[in-house]
Amino acid sequence: MALLPAFRYAGFMQDANHSPRGDDTTHFGFEDVPLGEKQGRVDEVFHSVAGRYDLMNDLMSAGLHRLWKQALVSMLRPSRTRPFRHLDVAGGTGDVAFRVLEAGGAKTSVTVADINAAMLAVGRERAEKRGIERAEFVEANAEELPFADASYDGYTIAFGIRNVPRIERALAEAHRVLRPGSRFLCLEFSHVDVPGLDAIYEAYSFNVIPKLGEWVTKDRASYQYLVESIRQFPPPATFERMIEEAGFRRVSHRPLTGGVVAIHSGWKI
Repeated sequence: MALLPAFRYAGFMQDANHSPRGDDTTHFGFEDVPLGEKQGRVDEVFHSVAGRYDLMNDLMSAGLHRLWKQALVSMLRPSRTRPFRHLDVAGGTGDVAFRVLEAGGAKTSVTVADINAAMLAVGRERAEKRGIERAEFVEANAEELPFADASYDGYTIAFGIRNVPRIERALAEAHRVLRPGSRFLCLEFSHVDVPGLDAIYEAYSFNVIPKLGEWVTKDRASYQYLVESIRQFPPPATFERMIEEAGFRRVSHRPLTGGVVAIHSGWKI
């Protein structure tokens, strides 16, 4: 899913069980929508921007997303000597998956799961051009993964979990498909902890990003949503509790670039 810098949480509203704004509604950016409607609208967003998704990520983050993803893979540390089966969720274009394959050994394989067929099509095309054969692209919902229990050695999701309607279900599925001793890693936007920068980044997000999206992808509305979606994502401490409630242990988060993003980690013990 896409990157966009915005760093406040005024719009985030969830109860103690993390049910967004009641049992039957959730947020789509700043708009309240029926829970069953959000996924379809998210799909429309990423179908619209799939062809220039990676270009927009480079432009919006000034290339920093590459360093953040490399840090994610460095924490994963796929084995170079034994079979390592990895699952990358919401990673349709293959950006993280290709890095995992490069970091791992010849026995490393990656399943890329994404609910959006247009994003997966971009990833398959990129894999074919690079001659990559150890990556499988599967259309799948993060809340209901079509994979067996304890079938993966690692799980990553980069800039995607905030677009999932029921985050707690996606976390539970991540725990289910991982083998004991395996690691869950989530790269997501976080909260800037450098005084004075938050206002600058917020102004950039709401005044520049939608215009940039309109110029590059001819779709201002999708990037307006993506900016707003970051405002709705829970703060790190809240998200850590959600990861723990899904069954993970030794949960932590690592802020990067002054807290612009964070890598959340949990182990299936």
